[in-house]
Amino acid sequence: MFIVRYRKLFFALSAILIALSIYGIAVYGFNESIDFKGGTLTEVSYPVQVSNDSITNAVKTLDLGGFSVRSAGQNGFVIRTKELSQEQRTALVSVLNLPEGAPTLDRQNTIGPVAGVELKSKAQKAIAVVVIMIVLFVTFAFRKVSKPVASWKYGLATIIALAHDVLIPAGVFVFLGHFYGIEIDLLFVTGLLAILGYSVHDTIVVFDRVRENLKINRDGGVKEDFETTVGKSVHQTFGRSINTSLTIFITLLALYLVGGVATKDFALLLIVGVIVGTYSSIFVASPLLVTFQKFQKNK
Repeated sequence: MFIVRYRKLFFALSAILIALSIYGIAVYGFNESIDFKGGTLTEVSYPVQVSNDSITNAVKTLDLGGFSVRSAGQNGFVIRTKELSQEQRTALVSVLNLPEGAPTLDRQNTIGPVAGVELKSKAQKAIAVVVIMIVLFVTFAFRKVSKPVASWKYGLATIIALAHDVLIPAGVFVFLGHFYGIEIDLLFVTGLLAILGYSVHDTIVVFDRVRENLKINRDGGVKEDFETTVGKSVHQTFGRSINTSLTIFITLLALYLVGGVATKDFALLLIVGVIVGTYSSIFVASPLLVTFQKFQKNK
């Protein structure tokens, strides 16, 4: 199949994107929100239902820099900003008096940078644990596959694909943060974990078809080149992968275009992740199995 035959071209494209992402992370770094840097946390509640956008637009009038607004309970909101002076705290509560009603200030306190560092550490550990568990699952699921590629190499291909699917969206947001001021917060970490789950699901579908075709060939006594088997497997699952990804993409695009301000960056991250994850499962993970097999054969 074209994808397997010209795999080096797709590997080169992925390598360029990963190199750009690593460059951006190393040079510019992440534009972290107060979730990771610390700041002031203000929690308010209203007697009636108020939209997230109304709160966001009200806070914007103060020009406090980066901030986030999240729902808390039925009519409550948690507003995270940079560390505020007493005058700024009073002004913030004042602008939250909306036509729908005046808020009740439930709490307003400062989150130190130590808490931000702890959150960052936990986020990194969460991603690491997810990756390790996924790799262990893939290795276990394909434990009975030993020829022509060992089961642990399916896990290795998954690791490379997952790194690909995390680094590129992260790199995109590094550049967006540097040039457009987009900040990363805990929703960014949630998005990365969702991308990992989606990507490995799509990858396993293709791998499973490779395993099935290998079994069919073995049971039927058919001697087929491994490259041909992988190419056939990718071709058989290609339509399913594209259709599934397109459905998710349309949903996320609608969320990005007409959704609230609070979910806009989250939806954008998932859009990038779905595109990159679909690409890696078709053009990177499965062709890697062929590369491993040819490298092993030439040793």
